Amino acid sequence: MTPSIFTCAAGPQIAELDIASGWGSPDSARTVLERHWDTFITASDFQYLASIGINTVRLPIGYWSLGPDFCQGTAFEPVAEVYQNSWSRVVRAINMAAESGIGVLVDLHGAPGSQNGQPHSGISDGQVNLFGNDWYENKTMAVLSFLAQELVNVTNIVGIQILNEPNNVDELPDFYARAITTMRSTSPAAMEFPLYLHDGFDLMRFSDFVANRTDFVVQDHHSYFVYTASDASESASHHTQDVHDFIAKDLGAASDHQRRNLVVDEFSCALTDQSLSGEDDPDAARRGFCEGQMEIYQNETAGWAFWAYDKENCFDDPGWCFKAAVGKSLPSTFFSYGHAPPTDPSRFPALSDMVSEMGSPSYDMTSTSDETTPSTIAAASSTPEIGLFPVRRRSRLRPERRSRSSLDTPRPQPSRKRDEPDPLPVDPNQRAISKGYSDGFLTAKIFALYGMSKLGFTGQYINDSLAKLGRKVIEPGTEHYYEQWFMEGLNDGEALVGSTVN
Repeated sequence: MTPSIFTCAAGPQIAELDIASGWGSPDSARTVLERHWDTFITASDFQYLASIGINTVRLPIGYWSLGPDFCQGTAFEPVAEVYQNSWSRVVRAINMAAESGIGVLVDLHGAPGSQNGQPHSGISDGQVNLFGNDWYENKTMAVLSFLAQELVNVTNIVGIQILNEPNNVDELPDFYARAITTMRSTSPAAMEFPLYLHDGFDLMRFSDFVANRTDFVVQDHHSYFVYTASDASESASHHTQDVHDFIAKDLGAASDHQRRNLVVDEFSCALTDQSLSGEDDPDAARRGFCEGQMEIYQNETAGWAFWAYDKENCFDDPGWCFKAAVGKSLPSTFFSYGHAPPTDPSRFPALSDMVSEMGSPSYDMTSTSDETTPSTIAAASSTPEIGLFPVRRRSRLRPERRSRSSLDTPRPQPSRKRDEPDPLPVDPNQRAISKGYSDGFLTAKIFALYGMSKLGFTGQYINDSLAKLGRKVIEPGTEHYYEQWFMEGLNDGEALVGSTVN
């Protein structure tokens, strides 16, 4: 990505450790890296991303980024002094993102001992020493504990990723379980904090892992089409067809299985020359491929991230550089509601008032053949705030999506004026439907007021809401009504926000 900083690196000149070990001395290497950290990404980059509707960035770091103490006993120990000012740069990047209203997912891209032997894990010797090595595993737990302690209460941190692209070894699920327990034990706030794990390119294995947990754990799956001989020889058009066909089906099945706690946090527009060579219009083929990926990842998962935002000679490489792809292979903007929130401060109160005053419609629902469905229901609650959480993290971009519930109840029709009092449901099923709808509708409003965002992790949000509400509000056996009607209220609320602000 940045070949210039490898010019005087040591060894194979392909990894972070080669840079830190080169340039004649640790002081010189530190100067090179600090200049890179200070100039490669600046506040203007976050401002640009916010201006086109990007609400989250994934920030890859290595364990060495935490400072010299974390380099001890690792391959980076001889060059630990190079990183004496590195953590402050990480903090600065997070704060710059916050100033532009952008959330940050901090990704442990390189773990002690290396999780995959790849240069992007920091080393160039190809060795995978993390798994099964008590020293490196304990060191990694210390790194993850530090990240949890430092970041969980930072308002624009949307999550921490435990590992990037680890080898899919037998021990990986147990490693993840230990890491999650370790991180959650650092503070009460960490108990509900989003923790991300990469699936080692085994989608269904870790779909089961996430589905069998109830806490906020998110699976990250990466999607590329250039690294195998079959990918290299397949045409761009066929790749696009694959994305819309079996890849969409696999992602959708996994997402449904694990309450939508799935993201594709690395994809690109990259295709081989061979894949493009048979296309009549290579640029159009790349655009169809790239926009097709974005559409599927939005529809079938909770969100996506592009690898990478910037690189040297960016505008010569729209396959790998987001800035070059925007407006060419990708859309020009990415706003949840199709356009930017107002930037004129004088318009903020008007927009806020407009959304805040959106009343939750009151409905009656006619009877159905399902005996457990109430014959009439007021789909608004007198206590809509119960079960909702402060919006402190931005959701991933997602389009409007209908609930996939198997329940087949008809859409309710308006029956009363908005300012008439709502009857208080006494039947448990009615209460679950009423509460679900009003909570979903209110959630759409809350997220809209927070940078015109939409809720991404719908299943986790609903599960957490049910846990907060408790059995006295949503009786056992009625949870499916709450879930279905939460989605109905959410979709109606988002539709009304869209029509209101547009």
